[in-house]
Parts: sequence; structure tokens; C-alpha cells
Amino acid sequence: MSFDNLDTLYRQVIMNHYKNPRNRGTLTEESVTIDMNNPTCGDRIELHLQIENGIVKDAKFEGEGCSISMSSASMMTQAIKGKKKDEAIYMSSIFSKMMLGEDVEDVEIDLGDIEALQGVSKFPARIKCATLAWKAMEKAVAADEEE
Repeated sequence: MSFDNLDTLYRQVIMNHYKNPRNRGTLTEESVTIDMNNPTCGDRIELHLQIENGIVKDAKFEGEGCSISMSSASMMTQAIKGKKKDEAIYMSSIFSKMMLGEDVEDVEIDLGDIEALQGVSKFPARIKCATLAWKAMEKAVAADEEE
């Protein structure tokens, strides 16, 4: 597949998650809630994680922002559901490396739709948009461990 076709496919995946976000909403079960924003561009997320016995049982988000930040939140909530907390944190570290332009092809996890965001690394001003939900997830996991 050519670079142009791959780029087009990735844009379509990002726009699909933006227009049809997965896991948008709040949780009625007991959950950890983290509010974060990116003051540079105005992106805002409220992340809700239901964590039981060290496993992310459910993840939802609300917020507003650009297509990159909202699609990243959608992808992230999909990816971490059912994962152990340390697996979710590992995914976040891999995502951060990808945002820094590092090669993540040899990782032992399937990033799925998240790979569509790899092109963001070429736009430093947009990296914070893509990582906002992931940073919120890291804070939520840390807050759960403090309880």
C-alpha cells in the first residue's frame, strides 16, 4: 500500500472515531474520574474508569476538542477495556513513544486503530491533543492505586 493510500486510510479511521466516538458517556458504577484539559488549544476530557481487581472493567469519556484528541480518547477507551492496569500503562508508554516518532513496530501488543495516530508525531503542536486522554488514564490508574 502506498504512503498516500495509508495516510488516507489513517485519516478515515481518525474521522470515524471522531464522528462516531466509542465509549462516550459516564459510568453509573463506582469509578475513578479525572478531568484534564489542554489550555493551549482548549481540548478537554473527563475520563471515567471502572477498575476492579486491577483490571479496567469499563472506560468512558466526555469532552470536547479537536478530531485528534477526541478520536484518541475513543481509541484509548476501546484499547484498555479488559486490560490489567499495568498493561494499560504499558500501552500508554508505547503510545508516547509513537508520538515522539520512535519505532514501535516490535512491540508485543496490537495497537489496532491507535496506529492511525502515528502521523501526529510530525506535528509537534498536535501531540498534546493526541496524548491528553492517555495522560488522564495514567492519572486515573494512579488515583485508583492510592485508594
